[in-house]
Amino acid sequence: MQNHDKAALLVMDIQNGIVSRFAENENALLPFRKAVEAARRHSIPVIFVRVAFREGYPEISPKNKTFSAISNFGGMTLSDTATQIHESLNPQPDEPVVTKLRVSAFSGSDLEVILRSRQINKLILSGIATSGVVLSTLREAADKDFALTVLSDACLDSDPEVHRVLIEKVFPRQAEVMTVDAWIDTLD
Repeated sequence: MQNHDKAALLVMDIQNGIVSRFAENENALLPFRKAVEAARRHSIPVIFVRVAFREGYPEISPKNKTFSAISNFGGMTLSDTATQIHESLNPQPDEPVVTKLRVSAFSGSDLEVILRSRQINKLILSGIATSGVVLSTLREAADKDFALTVLSDACLDSDPEVHRVLIEKVFPRQAEVMTVDAWIDTLD
């Protein structure tokens, strides 16, 4: 990381309702915990991102294929257990939890306001799913001229082949892609 870059670690959609679908075992979250601990040790801001909606789902259009089912079946509201950050990551009081309303971490959230107020220009991305929040956030952040790093083993997807193609072929066009351990080595 260059000295003039100010970085933040984004931990995206590591919330109970999503972790329960993608992380078959607790060990799947180890790379996320390792990245969060390293960021804290090196005074890199950690920002958690979750998806959640108001009661009654006024933000969800029936035309939105991804989210319209939620409004029919319920859950995923701001206070719902499913939308809380997974306890293994335990956000600290000074670590913002940003609530988004679509797939990208920027959509419907105050993430960009927080990043700009802290003069952050480099994002380290982690999250579930690789083909969801990580892909959408990477594309939007690249268009907003953020320098980007993707932590390959701190991204999970239900489809291993989709994950592989994104990590090996798509993401390197717009981001540095490395493991959590390789990223930590750049900090020490």
